[in-house]
Amino acid sequence: MRWAMREVLDGARLLLRGWGYWRRQPRVMALGLVPAAVVGLVVLAAIVLLVMHLGTVAEWLTPFADDWSPTWERTAEVAAQAVVLAAAVVLVVVTFTALTLTVGEPFYDRIWRAVEVTETGTVPAGDTGFWRGAEDGLALMGRGLVVAVLAGTVGIVPVVGTALGWVGGLLLTGWVLAHELTSRALVSRGVPRRERNRLLRAHRRQTIGFGAATQLCFLVPGGAVVTMPAAVAGATLLAHAVLGEGARVSPLTTGLSTDGEKPDQRVIGHP
Repeated sequence: MRWAMREVLDGARLLLRGWGYWRRQPRVMALGLVPAAVVGLVVLAAIVLLVMHLGTVAEWLTPFADDWSPTWERTAEVAAQAVVLAAAVVLVVVTFTALTLTVGEPFYDRIWRAVEVTETGTVPAGDTGFWRGAEDGLALMGRGLVVAVLAGTVGIVPVVGTALGWVGGLLLTGWVLAHELTSRALVSRGVPRRERNRLLRAHRRQTIGFGAATQLCFLVPGGAVVTMPAAVAGATLLAHAVLGEGARVSPLTTGLSTDGEKPDQRVIGHP
């Protein structure tokens, strides 16, 4: 048990190391605030709209409680509100991440490159362009929808459902976030999706630790905006951790300048 918890904490510490890049590469990291802030405003508006109508949604979901006593009817409505909110938070976090990664592709590409050259001295040359990012973003939103439905379904369980829905949503969303945030570093090394799944499953505790810590930061008001650059940096470190020695690539020429600028020539590597 202690060993398993240590792995989870190791994953969370990778996010802390990602935060450390605010000190090492402040200019490059600051660029990552732009797309996160734009998408964050849109997502915030959606959340506010939901909260304003949460009571109406809860009433619509609990027609069976209309004939109950006022106390139990209110209890059912409050439980429904908690379940809806838990599912919405899961979906919003994943949607925010997917949209931000897609919209901010050029910004987060620079952060990834800066971390790669700092940690490995080189930058892999695999395809990490806009359309691949958009494809991963759509996949992320699809998984997020599934997790939101699962969290909402678990929340229906009497007494313990609400707590289980929130905890389950946190862990499942953490896994989904970590999976997609690491895709850039893994795809650039030619790692196919099936192999990416295998690598992350082999390090599931560390992966969930990183993802859950990221989501907890996202839940803090304004936290998603300032955390995204650190999450991209930390996810690159997580990819290095699951690859082990395979994270190193063979440089053909010099890699990347430490300020995150693209090099004239890139390097090619494969785990």
